[in-house]
Amino acid sequence: MIKGPIIYKCPLKLSPFFNFLNHVRRKNDESERESKEYLAYQLIHHLSLCEREVDTMRYAQLVIGPAGSGKSTYCSSLNQHCETIRRTMHIVNLDPAAEVFNYPVAMDIRELVSVDVVMEELKCGPNAALIRCMEYLEDSLYNWLDEELENFTDDDYLVFDCPGQIEIFTHVPVLKNFVEHLKKNDFSVCAVYLLDSQFVTDVTKFISGCMVSLSAMIQLELPHVNILSKMDLLQDKSNIEEYLDAEPRTMLAGLDQRMAPQFAKLNKAFIELVEQYSMVRFTPLDLRKERSIQYVLSEIDKCIQFGEDAEVKIRELDEDMDQLEL
Repeated sequence: MIKGPIIYKCPLKLSPFFNFLNHVRRKNDESERESKEYLAYQLIHHLSLCEREVDTMRYAQLVIGPAGSGKSTYCSSLNQHCETIRRTMHIVNLDPAAEVFNYPVAMDIRELVSVDVVMEELKCGPNAALIRCMEYLEDSLYNWLDEELENFTDDDYLVFDCPGQIEIFTHVPVLKNFVEHLKKNDFSVCAVYLLDSQFVTDVTKFISGCMVSLSAMIQLELPHVNILSKMDLLQDKSNIEEYLDAEPRTMLAGLDQRMAPQFAKLNKAFIELVEQYSMVRFTPLDLRKERSIQYVLSEIDKCIQFGEDAEVKIRELDEDMDQLEL
């Protein structure tokens, strides 16, 4: 009979293994079987089930949005919230022009390339230098990035703080290829698009923000969560609430009122796109409220199925364990 603590060194997740040992002890108490050979056979059989059934999956947020939309502040607040609830999360800087961080940086693109160096070497401006930096990152996916990702284990959760130039995530293929590489490394990825709520003061700006978000969704082909950031800095929230649950006719009337008559058909097409496909929906984020941060995080977790795979696998292993005859 198995008695006392048992230490078994293996690369597998050990919780199902210890569940198995408890199961063995319980069964032995009931049946009083003491065959060491039989127990060893069942142990090896169950460990093979663990190795076959337990998948390795890692998770990632790709935080995108226009410059000044609050991406780095979002990452910092998310990191503080996760520390409060004792949840591990790693923030990655993908902005080669960044200088100051309010969060611990787990991985930094500036260790690979920086905007200042590229500007000096190529004699170009900051925007062109940033594009060159991101292209260099794309060329380094199979060496620098893979080496950095080896520092993280299964079930790790990474948040990538991306640059604010919209061409990076709307039509330049760098981030799309970056995402595909993450998927090949067993990452479940969600795009988190931030739009500054202070600039959504009328229907024209709101539709413009929707179109940029839709462009990013089409380019990246990822589960998408759209966030209205800086709600804590907004004085009058009545206008924002109108756009969060707006009537299409009201928005169309607002567009027609603000724009020239020759844009009437275009305005109607915009509203129909937003209404019929229901692809662009914004969630307000107030960083002063923990429940607001938690709600946004839960929505993202649903998109990437964070934790669901582990629960399913453990349940399957428990069912297999009950079928063992001791």
